[in-house]
Amino acid sequence: MNLLLSVLLLAGCSATQPPATGEDASANPTPKDGGSLVISALIEPETLDITKATWIDDAAGIIYEPLITRDFEGKIVPRLAESYHISDDGKVWTFKLRKDVTFHTGEPLTAEAVKLTMERFLKTSSVAVMAGPIEKVEAPDAQTVHVYFKEPFAPFIAVVTTGLITAMDPKRLKEVGEKFGENPSSTGPVIFEKQDRGASVTYKKNPDYNWGPSYVENKGPLHVDQVKFRFLKDDDTRILEFKKGTIQVLYGAPLNYVQELQSIPGVEIHKATELGMKYLGFNNANPMFKDVRVRQAIATAIDREPIIQVALAGFAKPVHGPLAKNIFGYSEKVENMAKEMYKRDIEKSKRLLAEAGWTDMDGDGIVEKDGKPFTFELLVTAEPYFQRTAQILQSQLKEVGIDLKIHVNDAATLKDKAVKSSFDMYLLYYGWYDADILNLQFGKDGQKRMHYENKEVQDLLAKGRSTLNEAERLKIYEQVQEILVKESPWIPLFSAETITATNGINGFKLHGYYSNMILNDVRLTK
Repeated sequence: MNLLLSVLLLAGCSATQPPATGEDASANPTPKDGGSLVISALIEPETLDITKATWIDDAAGIIYEPLITRDFEGKIVPRLAESYHISDDGKVWTFKLRKDVTFHTGEPLTAEAVKLTMERFLKTSSVAVMAGPIEKVEAPDAQTVHVYFKEPFAPFIAVVTTGLITAMDPKRLKEVGEKFGENPSSTGPVIFEKQDRGASVTYKKNPDYNWGPSYVENKGPLHVDQVKFRFLKDDDTRILEFKKGTIQVLYGAPLNYVQELQSIPGVEIHKATELGMKYLGFNNANPMFKDVRVRQAIATAIDREPIIQVALAGFAKPVHGPLAKNIFGYSEKVENMAKEMYKRDIEKSKRLLAEAGWTDMDGDGIVEKDGKPFTFELLVTAEPYFQRTAQILQSQLKEVGIDLKIHVNDAATLKDKAVKSSFDMYLLYYGWYDADILNLQFGKDGQKRMHYENKEVQDLLAKGRSTLNEAERLKIYEQVQEILVKESPWIPLFSAETITATNGINGFKLHGYYSNMILNDVRLTK
């Protein structure tokens, strides 16, 4: 059983590349302990409460640790749990916890704390469906956690290793309750210090930390005294601050600046392909998009290459099918099918629109139906390359007579509008390690952001979750993807490369599987 699930894990590894270094990097001063490490990121976490978050990034996830994880090569290694076991019937997962771990309040890590966190996640998280059909969680002793499932659930390994299932500090939870996200506490190498909403979140090193992962040299307290994440949306400001040295880590570096950054002495460029993709999500409940021919027409009007070259400076790969190449369940057959079916064809797009009743009757360049022009709003977040992507899409769709208007929202507002169906189309992203991500998007108990209901898809996704045989799972997910390609409830666009530039530090790494930042060995050099 463990061997099978390990294979599923390794099938999704993301690609990373060793850092490229500017000239004279060897001239950097001797590394030193202490000081503040400042990291620039584009998006502020929606919450620091992991059980209420719909996505986890470094700025929020740095205080938490998974029960088990993977090293840079994808091999499963211990973290808070020193071992785990899956029963022969696949319905019971058992974790044995380490005995030397403490929370930031000084309280010891216990099985009861893990149980409490799991139960809170299942009760409050909007992505609880990702954890599968958990029946109950038990803590028979201080170091043992049993997770019982109603039926076998193959994707649970991805849930555990990514840290969605972790341990929140029960003492802090009792003190602050639902305000845990304003003053979180867990077992990670940093302790929450303060948050300036809209600007930054600051952590101090955990002086008692002594249980770092196997793939870092420094398993004790961080070398730096403080880690600060600053949320800067303007590219010019971020670059200026980085050059001045007030920022040491430029995460998600502006792609049009990469060449310039590479020429700066001492700067290192780290690249990693995202595990997932950016996509356009239709509101399939909107009468405008209920006709599949309309959705297909829009998909056929889009050319990904200009988006990649102009909006992302070439740092991305086109995606046509429902799963990116580095996710378990990806099908080359389906990708080629989608690529052929939706290659850009202006005349085909216009023909599909006309068949659906949309034609330009007044010669103004915009198609109409029942006297109403084909105008709709695209919701995007504030990332500059998202907005550049939207502008290119706007131009491409205008060629087939569609008037796309762009509306910028913060991520939380966009997702809230999506769930409430108060939108036409959005530009968003997903990332996961298993084809079970499709269940979150389109399953019976999924997020319903795109409001696409297809019983055959729902039944197949449910079957894929409970099937432990790898070959059988792949066949099931291929069927799902073929339906999604034909129905086109969304439009996959591209998988981007995440570029991180560093200066004034050494020991920085991006995890080879997760692409998250590894700070255990980081020291300042300036």
